[in-house]
Amino acid sequence: MRAGRALRIVLGIAGCLAVAGCDAMMGSPNAPKSAPRPTPAPSGLASSQVAPRSQLSREMQSYYTKVTAEMEGRGLLRTDVAPRDAPFNQRLLVRDFIHTALYDEYAPSRGGFVARQTVSKLRRWEAPVRMELEFGASIPLKDRASDRAEVGAYAGQLARASGHPVRTVARGGNFHVFFVNEDERRNLAPRLRQLVPGIDAASVDAITDLPLSTYCVVFAFSQGDSAVYSQAVAVIRGEHPPALRTSCIHEELAQGLGLANDYPRARPSIFNDDEEFSLLTHHDEMLLKMLYDPRLRPGMTEATARPIVETIAAEMMAGES
Repeated sequence: MRAGRALRIVLGIAGCLAVAGCDAMMGSPNAPKSAPRPTPAPSGLASSQVAPRSQLSREMQSYYTKVTAEMEGRGLLRTDVAPRDAPFNQRLLVRDFIHTALYDEYAPSRGGFVARQTVSKLRRWEAPVRMELEFGASIPLKDRASDRAEVGAYAGQLARASGHPVRTVARGGNFHVFFVNEDERRNLAPRLRQLVPGIDAASVDAITDLPLSTYCVVFAFSQGDSAVYSQAVAVIRGEHPPALRTSCIHEELAQGLGLANDYPRARPSIFNDDEEFSLLTHHDEMLLKMLYDPRLRPGMTEATARPIVETIAAEMMAGES
């Protein structure tokens, strides 16, 4: 998809659209009511002072706490990364890689995005990934500290799994991770345009008008028709309780490396919409390693990549035995 100054974007979203019972929860009396667009949040996202939260944000925190408890009560958001009840083999590993790395989850439509699986090509980073965190002024200091520690540790895990340089930085990032509450997220447009010159209106609107059913989102950008990422923006709601917050960190930051599609049959994996697993699994680490294998190249189609993927998967599964 073209955007502004020849930018190309890939969108990844995590939400409850495919979680059983979600529709009922969304229409329940406990769901926060909509509110008019608020006045701009206090300036200085990285400020060390904590601003007050709106009533709507407090209602949303209560709502997401209940949603998380409901999912955990149904056995979702699992934290085991090598579950015995979800074995996979070489064939399944190839299948899952093809569908997560060579298909898109969303397609542009009428100035926005619609959920539609579409054939794509292999995309990934070539430059080192530098993750820079930004916090809304209403995010508590203790949450900022824990988020920094968690993303820093996870960046190291992503680097080890993929074999590609990934780390957190205080400034000069090319992968921006926002932790913002409702009012701050609705007013992110100026900051997004500053970070990504030429970003299109549909991408900005997808972030600032994020529906309640969408927990978090990531956009990865490349220049023109290039299959090489140059920038990414992830947005995670500050209203989330720890379990849902961690789930968003793991899924969105991994998807922003190039495994952009959610495939419903991928298991055990965070790259689907069933929310069964909340942490990057061993299966998912293998997918990342495959993605950054030097035998694969950005821009490859499924027809070109598949024979190489099958060879890599065979080698990896042999190493598992």
